[in-house]
Amino acid sequence: MIMPLGSSIIAILLIWRHRTISLYDTRYYYEVGIGNASRTFWFTTPPEVGLDVPYTFGLIGDLGQTFDSNATLTHYEMNPIEGKTVLFMGDISYADTYPDNDNTRWDSWGRFAERSTAYQPWIWTTGNHEIDFAPKLGETEPFKPYTHRYQVPFEASESTSPFWYSIKRASAYIIVLSSYSAYGKYTPQYEWLEKELRKVDRTETPWLIIMIHSPLYNSYMYHYMEGEPMRVLFEPWFVKFKVDVVFSGHVHAYERSERISNIGYSIVNGDCSPVKDESAPVYVTIGDGGNLEGLAFNMTEPQPMYSAFREASYGHAIFDIKNRTHAYHSWHRNQDGYAVTADSVLFYNRYWYHHEQRLHASS
Repeated sequence: MIMPLGSSIIAILLIWRHRTISLYDTRYYYEVGIGNASRTFWFTTPPEVGLDVPYTFGLIGDLGQTFDSNATLTHYEMNPIEGKTVLFMGDISYADTYPDNDNTRWDSWGRFAERSTAYQPWIWTTGNHEIDFAPKLGETEPFKPYTHRYQVPFEASESTSPFWYSIKRASAYIIVLSSYSAYGKYTPQYEWLEKELRKVDRTETPWLIIMIHSPLYNSYMYHYMEGEPMRVLFEPWFVKFKVDVVFSGHVHAYERSERISNIGYSIVNGDCSPVKDESAPVYVTIGDGGNLEGLAFNMTEPQPMYSAFREASYGHAIFDIKNRTHAYHSWHRNQDGYAVTADSVLFYNRYWYHHEQRLHASS
């Protein structure tokens, strides 16, 4: 079904914003501007949520607006495994790194990324470069440029803030968290996450995905251990509720972990080393979008046992959900051909893995 263009497009966009479009997997056209300055774009609504609905996500983080940023976005667009929605791990325009927090850089980034963002959804995580706190310039409202440009449907998931929210997409339940908002015990983000994890129905949305900017596991020297307070607080929940994967950015490189956890510590046993854990998520750092600060080459040595693969190169990744049990993850370097995979792994869904293990044990 194709919607007509013209004056009715404003109504179409308002309907979409208030989530009353009821047609799944349908292309809609929309028009921006008036007269000779008008331009036409389109987007496709997602498929109906369901147990075995396949869906493909692109993974990009710390993109910025450089030559390497352009290469990353081009490689993503040309990848034969076509992404339908981008999961963005934070640090968008890097406007705060320019003199006087140059807000025109937000606009130039919007024009740069329009070739993708105008046609498919991007699910946003806030990074440290979105804080944009500049009291010397009279700007004392954190995240102001970001929140005025990028609106998310946080109220639909009963969140009180646009910095943490959830979205159902096909067979995935995506939970977005904020590294730079209070998350300690009794805070709004903590209490929301505690309730949200209990709401996930793995017989409806089997894939449970967490997005956060600062990695909880990181073997690079850059931003080392920055995610530790959140890991200590939330990792037991991630294991208990069998989160499949945690995607992060922040570190300007790529890394994929084994399935590990570090939740056995007590003051008595002193056990504070990660161990392999089949109920734990895989942690993927994808902060290699192309930002102007450069790559994170310095790594801790030797490579820790929990780190399965790591490399400081620009690139993007794909998370391709096949059905309730399997998904294919691949990472693609910018310096390679569009179809070249530098790292890949086949995911076995954590909920259904344990479910089938129990069935086999009882048969």
